[in-house]
Amino acid sequence: MTKKQKKILARIIASAALLLLATIVKDGVFSFALFVSSYLLIGYDILIKAGKNIMSMSLLDENFLMAIATVCAFIIKEYPEASAIMLFYQIGELFQSIALGKSRKSIKELMDICPDTATVIRDGKETEVSPDEVAIGETIIIRPGEKIPLDAVVTEGFTSVDTAALTGESMPQDISVNDRIVSGTVNLSGVIKAEVKSEFSDSTVSKILELVESSTEKKSKSENFITRFAHFYTPIVVVLALLLAVVPPLLLGDSFSSSVYTAIVFLVVSCPCALVISVPLSFFGGIGAASKKGILIKGSVYLEKMSSVKNIIFDKTGTLTEGKFSVTEVHSENYSQEEMLRLASLAEAMSIHPIALSIIAYTKTEPDESRVKNLEEISGMGISASVDGRNVLVGNEKLMQRQGITYSAPNMPGTTVHVAIDSIYAGYITVSDKIKSTSKQAVKMLEDMGIGDTIMLTGDNKKTADAIGRELSISKVYSQLLPQDKVKVTEEIIEKQEKGSVTAFCGDGINDAPVLARADIGISMGAMGSDAAIEASDIVLMDDDLRKIAKAIKISKKTMRIVKQNISFSLIVKIGVLLLGALKIANIWLAVFSDVGVMVIAVLNSMRCLKD
Repeated sequence: MTKKQKKILARIIASAALLLLATIVKDGVFSFALFVSSYLLIGYDILIKAGKNIMSMSLLDENFLMAIATVCAFIIKEYPEASAIMLFYQIGELFQSIALGKSRKSIKELMDICPDTATVIRDGKETEVSPDEVAIGETIIIRPGEKIPLDAVVTEGFTSVDTAALTGESMPQDISVNDRIVSGTVNLSGVIKAEVKSEFSDSTVSKILELVESSTEKKSKSENFITRFAHFYTPIVVVLALLLAVVPPLLLGDSFSSSVYTAIVFLVVSCPCALVISVPLSFFGGIGAASKKGILIKGSVYLEKMSSVKNIIFDKTGTLTEGKFSVTEVHSENYSQEEMLRLASLAEAMSIHPIALSIIAYTKTEPDESRVKNLEEISGMGISASVDGRNVLVGNEKLMQRQGITYSAPNMPGTTVHVAIDSIYAGYITVSDKIKSTSKQAVKMLEDMGIGDTIMLTGDNKKTADAIGRELSISKVYSQLLPQDKVKVTEEIIEKQEKGSVTAFCGDGINDAPVLARADIGISMGAMGSDAAIEASDIVLMDDDLRKIAKAIKISKKTMRIVKQNISFSLIVKIGVLLLGALKIANIWLAVFSDVGVMVIAVLNSMRCLKD
C-alpha cells in the first residue's frame, strides 16, 4: 500500500469505530457529536472538493452528489446513514486506488527502464554523466547489472543482454562486437564498450517512455460514451431528485422528511462511480497486461479496435521474412559475370536496402563515391547510376520494362535483381530471404481466432510471393507492388470490409509508414531501435515475434468483454434501484450497495484485465 492508501485505510477504521460507538451510546448530544466526528473524519476531503466545485460552478460530479446526499441526510436526522454513505464511498475509493495501482505496476516497471547515468570515456577517463549529455560517436562503458543508457554499437567485449523490459521475453540475447544494443535493456555478464549512435532524446527508451506517457490520452469509444453519458445523466438525476423531494409534499401531502429521504436515496444511487472508474480502469489494465508481453499500445482506442480486427495485412520483407538476404545465383549475359557484379555492387554500395547489402556482402565491395556519379533511387524499382563512366541500372522487372530493356526471367524462387549496363541487359542476381520461424505459427493462430483474411503485400515478384504465401497459408497475396500500390490495395480492402470490422497492417515501420497510417490499425514489427516504427504505428511489438499479434487481439477481446460486463451490470443495477427509490421501495442501504457495492464489484472485475 502507498502512504496515501494507508492514510485512507486509517481514516476508514477510525470513522467506522466512531460510527459504531455512536450507535451504541444512548446520550443524544454525545451520540450526535460522534456521528458528526465520524462523518467529517471520513468525508472532509469530499466536502472540500464539492465546495471547490460549487465555487467554480462545476457542480455535477460525484463529489457534489455525495456531499448533497449526506448533508441532506443530516438535515432530516438520518445521522447513521449519512456517515455510512460517506464511509462506504471511501471504501470503494480505496479499492479503486489499490486496483489502479496494480494496473499501473507493469507500466511503472516499464518506466523504470530509463537509467539515471551513463559512463562515458572522455580523454581516456571514465566519467559518469546524465544520458542526455552523451553525444553521438562517444564511447560508453556498460558493466554487468547496469542498464544500457543509449542506443549504440558494441566496439569491444561480449555479453548477454536481458531485453525483457522491452520485449517481454526472458531469454537473454548474446551480444558481441558490431552488434547493436538498445537503451532500456540490461547488461548481464561481460563488460562492454559501445559507440553511441543516437542522442538520448532519440533513443529507443525515450521513444517508449513518450509513447507510454501519452497512451491514456487517446480514449476509446467506450470511454467517450461514459464521459458523454455522465455529462447528460448527472444533471437529469439531480433535477429528478429535486422533484422527488418537493412535488410529493406539495401535491400529494407526503411528509417532507420522507420525500427528502427518497431524494437522498435517489441521489446516492445516481452516482456513476462504477462506470466512471471501472471502464477506464479496464482499458488501463489491458494496456498494462499488453506491455508486460512487449506489446505497446498507444491508447485505449487502439486496444478497443483490436477486438474487431477481421483482416490483417502483412508486409513481406522484414515482417513475415527475416529481411536478411543472401545471394543464391548469379547469371550474366553480354558481359562477364565479374564485370556485371563489379559495376552492380559499386552502384549499390551507397544504399542501405537489405537486398543491396546482400550484394555488397557477396562481392565484398567497399563504397567509393569518386567512382559513382548521378546516383538516383527510383522508388519501388531500383537505382540508376553512372559507375566508372558507365550507365548502370540495378533493379526489378519494372525498372527494365520502364527502360525498354529485354530481360531474362529465372524459373526459381527468390528476389531477382536485374542489371543493365549502357542500356544492354547484363544479367541478374538472385537473392533469397528466409521466412521467420514464428510466421507460420502466427498465421495459424490468427486463423484459429477467426480472423477473416490474412493478406500479404510485397514488391517482390509473383513467383516468390506466391511460394511464400503457400508455405504460410496466407489467404491473399499481392505482389510486384510499388509503395503507392500498397496504399491503394489497403484502401480497397478497407472499403470492402463489413461495417464495424477493422483492418490492421503489420510492417517493419521503416518504409511502410504510408500503409501503417492508412490502415485502421498500424502494427510495427521489430521496433527494437526503430524510431520510425514507434512514430508511424498505433501498436508497437518490441521484437520480431508475429505471434504477439494474436496475443494483442486476445487481450483486447478480453478487455472489451469486461468493459461490456461492467457497463451492463452497472446500468441494470442503477436503473433498477433508481426505479425502486422513486417508488419509495428502496432504502438508503440498498442505495449504498447500488453505488459503492457495484463500484467495488466492477473494479474487481476490471482487475481481471491485468491477467493475460
